[in-house]
Amino acid sequence: MLAVGTLSLLAAETLVDSADVIDGLTCDALKGTDAAFDERIHKARPHSGQMKSAANLRRMLEGSQIRESHRQCGRVQDAYSLRCIPQVHGAIRDTLVHCREVFEIETNSAVDNPLVFITGDSEGDVISGGNFHGEPLAFALDFLAIALCALAGISERRIERLVNPALSEGLPPFLAPGAGLNSGFMMPQVTAAALVSENKVLAHPASVDSITTSGNKEDYVSMGMTAAIKLRRIVENARSVLAIEAMAVAQALDFLAPLKTSKRGQTAHAAI
Repeated sequence: MLAVGTLSLLAAETLVDSADVIDGLTCDALKGTDAAFDERIHKARPHSGQMKSAANLRRMLEGSQIRESHRQCGRVQDAYSLRCIPQVHGAIRDTLVHCREVFEIETNSAVDNPLVFITGDSEGDVISGGNFHGEPLAFALDFLAIALCALAGISERRIERLVNPALSEGLPPFLAPGAGLNSGFMMPQVTAAALVSENKVLAHPASVDSITTSGNKEDYVSMGMTAAIKLRRIVENARSVLAIEAMAVAQALDFLAPLKTSKRGQTAHAAI
């Protein structure tokens, strides 16, 4: 449980940082406002993850020619998938911090049974207990799965906005340079939607289940390994959805030339 969960956590920490970069580009490509990322807003609700993601987005949009081109457009607010990126990504960040704390405690713990406690040169106690029980890990693994389900879910909604001509702020339908045989990013968006839907099924918590074994001695178990295996698949799906958004927004930015995104955004665009 711990080994698979730790690898998934490390991947998740990379994914949420990558998501802030990708979503800064998407916000710019969709002519979103950076007003919602104003530091004063986030100090008024100072969840640490929310404040970090908002700061990342401010940095990503700093100096963007695209942003300056529509600063006087008069739009009051953007869709949730743009405006609420700090709140959603921030909640995910805070979940990862909690899971890291649980995993670090577990990594440095004695989970054998029985445990041997030495009290003197030739004295001690051998005590049978239950430190092997996976409940703390199982809860964290399920929580992490739910958080990554949200990370992929909000990403897919931004992909939809990039490809849908009714929502894309003048970008070509499906990000295709011309109508006809080239269907652009239609099928990548369908793929992202399928992966997000699969994640919703996989995110059902395993830790609410139990099944009895060993002559009814092991009569309430954590199902934590099931949680860990499901989580690994969710990580893979979330990575693919974010990759699709990255490719889509890189294409979208190409259509907005000669206007350029920020210096940081240009570096990310070049990397994609």
